[in-house]
Amino acid sequence: MICFCAERFQWRRLWQIPGDLLFPGPADMARALLYRRPTEPSTIPVRHGSQFFAVRIRRHRRARRYTLRIHPSDREAILTMPPRGTLADAKEFAQRHGAWIAARLGRLPKAAPFLPGTLVPLRGHDHKIVHRAGRGTVWTEVRESGEKILCVAGETEHIERRVLDFLKREARRDLQKACDRYAPELGVKVTRLSIRDQSSRWGSCTSAGSLSFSWRLILAPSYVLDYLAAHEVAHLVEMNHSARFWRVVGKVCPQMERAKTWLDTCGNDLHRYGISD
Repeated sequence: MICFCAERFQWRRLWQIPGDLLFPGPADMARALLYRRPTEPSTIPVRHGSQFFAVRIRRHRRARRYTLRIHPSDREAILTMPPRGTLADAKEFAQRHGAWIAARLGRLPKAAPFLPGTLVPLRGHDHKIVHRAGRGTVWTEVRESGEKILCVAGETEHIERRVLDFLKREARRDLQKACDRYAPELGVKVTRLSIRDQSSRWGSCTSAGSLSFSWRLILAPSYVLDYLAAHEVAHLVEMNHSARFWRVVGKVCPQMERAKTWLDTCGNDLHRYGISD
């Protein structure tokens, strides 16, 4: 159906005050429709020599410049753009840093999927994944030779998921126990504890007492997990990284420096478990 309007349409007014002429709703909605960007691709291709990389792009409202980082478990480069950044500038920036992307991705440790034969460092001690018959449960055993094994029963297609679920449960149990020990000692209360797969940090804390940790801490030695628990609980006393904060952590965690050194030298290796190349 074609409609005609006898009155001249006010195009200039539409451009200046779109909310008055487009919709009876809020002007913000009209402006958003008028000025929205066309759909952007989720990745941009980058070439370095004979190699090609798909760099994931994302806009961030607080970004002030273009930045690149490597996601260790997803094994990809991520380019963060400022709100007003252009796709052309993002492509040029990524291509200019193609050598850096290739070098960082090339240095990532070899992937270790949760499949039979893989060695998984449960609490810092290698356990070989072994498939067993029976219902879908997971447990640990020690063979007569002294070899530690992680037994996974059930259908083979569910092995990876069952191992991951088991490690998350073990991480939650150990972290809850550690936090329950440190909280009364520091006179604070943990209101909530969650387990995630955080790539940029091992733990986080809110002023309301909610703590979050990476499940991968169960793959580190126990004193490292204990240190991270003490670290986040101490943030309920000092929500910063001041000298006073580090004194609080050191007071309840004598192995703080040893744990920090281990994370600096070996922490990145934990991100290779449970993924495939």
